Amino acid sequence: MQLMKKELKIFDKPKNVKRFLGIFYVSLLILLVLDFFIHKHAEFPWEGAVNFFAVYGFLSCVLLIFIAKILRIFVKRDEDYYD
Repeated sequence: MQLMKKELKIFDKPKNVKRFLGIFYVSLLILLVLDFFIHKHAEFPWEGAVNFFAVYGFLSCVLLIFIAKILRIFVKRDEDYYD
């Protein structure tokens, strides 16, 4: 019986994952710094604030998680619901 070899993917090696995360965090930092120097054509005054969209996106995700936790109370089924 021949053992099947598992084909390695790019993110199976921890070194590649660390490299990817490093590049990801550096690119995020560059984008946050560039936000100080880029002129925005905002329709509303708060859109012109520094890093407004980063903060808005983060807070929206956190709020979505809390709403999902509350909705779970009403939607949750018993473990043996489908049995």
